[in-house]
Amino acid sequence: MNVPDLAIALALAWGAGLRAYAVVFAVGLAGAMGWVELPGHLDVLQHPLVIAASGFMTLVEFGADKVPWLDSIWDAVHSFVRIPAGAALAALVFGDSTSAVMVAAGILGGSLAAAMHVAKAGTRATLNLSPEPFSNWAASLSEDALVPLGLWLAFAHPVMFFLLLAVVLVAVVLLARLLWRGFRRLVATSST
Repeated sequence: MNVPDLAIALALAWGAGLRAYAVVFAVGLAGAMGWVELPGHLDVLQHPLVIAASGFMTLVEFGADKVPWLDSIWDAVHSFVRIPAGAALAALVFGDSTSAVMVAAGILGGSLAAAMHVAKAGTRATLNLSPEPFSNWAASLSEDALVPLGLWLAFAHPVMFFLLLAVVLVAVVLLARLLWRGFRRLVATSST
């Protein structure tokens, strides 16, 4: 297991927790165009059918993610897509390794995708409580920009990706604490 492949596996899982279709589309297109060499068994992402399907779903998700409340419904449904996608993509990076390495990558990738998905869905549900749509749009556009940046860093500058991932994970922990406190206040206020 080398550092670049580990960075790519983590980036795919992390990105899948936010934008699974965009990750598959971007990586598949980059591989097909010869911009990057895909490790493991990720070459399947370069197939024109995979690029077309993921590109179409990326456009659908781009629109759905900008509409308050529809984005929360989309996130709820995609709990069953993003987490397994993160696990599968991370495992595919190590497709040429032993089964144990693939399974370990899948477990870690699924866990990272789950953490990112829960943070995204929780944040977006909270933003939906605001009557204005601008915070929702800002969050969505930030995710749209952050995922390709993370993927690019993983392929071009793996150490920089690890730093970005560490910052994001710290932010997720802090955000989770903040959301939990807000939820507890809401419950306490409504019960009085």
